Amino acid sequence: GLGDVYKRQFMDYTLRKKEVMFMMTEKMITLNNGVEIPQLALGTWIVDDNKVAEPVKTAIRLGYRHVDTAQAYANEVICCEV
Repeated sequence: GLGDVYKRQFMDYTLRKKEVMFMMTEKMITLNNGVEIPQLALGTWIVDDNKVAEPVKTAIRLGYRHVDTAQAYANEVICCEV
């Protein structure tokens, strides 16, 4: 019935979404020192300390493996504690 059609469409959409996220998070670049890192990163610049943990947790859950932090952002400790 119609419910099965919607269910299949939702499952197809969910699978496509997961495939796209996998492709985005798995593309690697090689640094000058030979180390490979994921090309796609979660940027944390200008994110308040009290707000950065939840987006980092969500990104990791979604498949991100590269979180861009820096001493100048002053939130690297919080990002790493997640």
